[in-house]
Amino acid sequence: MSKQKIKAIHGTRDILPDEAQSWQKVIATVSRVAVSHNYGLILNPIFEATELFARGIGETNDVVTKEMYTFTDQGGRFLTLRPEGTASVVRAYLEHSLGADSGVVKVWYAGPMFRQERPQAGRYRQFYQIGVEAIGSLDPALDAEVIGLNHRILDELEIRDLSLEINTIGMPADRQAHRESFVKFVRPILGNFCPDCKRRFGINPLRMFDCKEASCRENLAGAPVVYDFLSRENLGHFEEVLGYLKLAGVPYQVNKKLVRGLDYYTRTAWEFKSACLGSQDSISGGGRYDLLSEQLGGPLTPGIGFASGMERILMAMPDRGRTKRTDHFGFFVAVRDPGFKSEAVKLLYSLRKRGIAADTDYLGRSLKAQMKQANKSGYRYAVILAEDEMARGRVAVRNMIDSSQFELNLSDIYNIGNEQELGELIEKRPE
Repeated sequence: MSKQKIKAIHGTRDILPDEAQSWQKVIATVSRVAVSHNYGLILNPIFEATELFARGIGETNDVVTKEMYTFTDQGGRFLTLRPEGTASVVRAYLEHSLGADSGVVKVWYAGPMFRQERPQAGRYRQFYQIGVEAIGSLDPALDAEVIGLNHRILDELEIRDLSLEINTIGMPADRQAHRESFVKFVRPILGNFCPDCKRRFGINPLRMFDCKEASCRENLAGAPVVYDFLSRENLGHFEEVLGYLKLAGVPYQVNKKLVRGLDYYTRTAWEFKSACLGSQDSISGGGRYDLLSEQLGGPLTPGIGFASGMERILMAMPDRGRTKRTDHFGFFVAVRDPGFKSEAVKLLYSLRKRGIAADTDYLGRSLKAQMKQANKSGYRYAVILAEDEMARGRVAVRNMIDSSQFELNLSDIYNIGNEQELGELIEKRPE
């Protein structure tokens, strides 16, 4: 009896080589743009002490109460697969005293996160995020820098139908005054809301703004917003942020009902949306978390950052994020006659040693089949070792993009030092 095949766990998936090229493009773009803004890469553990997220995100938050993957290790410690990246970065900032010498610490990261939520288009239980954090300054100009960095990354990835919504959610004193007014507004009509909203009302009423149910959103149409309860200081901070965004040329729309899903957010909050994603149009978001350091046992230290889901980014990219494996400089070394296999392998190793991408056939296939493999592999050229050309110390070279073919001296290929010299050799070949 044959054994049943084991499949990936529901809510997870394999990123196969063809698709992984698009992922590499996203990460390379994030790295390039982040480095240009003086952000360094940070790599945090995939699991942390459960308390980190309970204290950071909030013990009553849905992420903590319903979505985290938590387990105990052999020592009886409660550990959690990270559901987001900011708490880990702030923990590392405090543990390693990163701000002691450099003042403002600016980092970026990329990696898997884990939440037990209902899988849907572009949302998985193991999902991947890219993120940016800047810790150590309350300057509104830093808010604008981080938002501008978020915008530039999405713009360079050619995200379609992109828009920015921004708000300020103030500080705890502002939110407490708002909360009291909001509760008075909602209580008489609470029966008109969905079960989730009723539950949120008893735990954290302001999270009702997160609800996606059309009827609930209609019921909150006239609800008081935190913007109307801001202190002069916090309102002034937000107005400065908007002024800097105008200087940076980043278009935005103020949405006074915008809230963020994690409890540690303060002051500036934003979301980038893409209309091409349908009703679930959020593609990236972030905000300030000026009290998070203190909640994790450190000194009062302001911070700001954002995160974007890789899967959502790829869905909004041209051609849904897929790239074709074509026009990739390098050589596929093919043989017409099996007797030249040793020479083909020798040439293969020589090219790779000089940093030139190269591959060959390992299945003993016909030349026609080798050419199909060369085309599928995405190499720009195929070097063909055949009896007639080899007798003259030459090889045939086929351009896999336009199918043109020419000859080169085999010794010349061995004598070039790197990819650039090889490109020049091909360009200067005699007609």
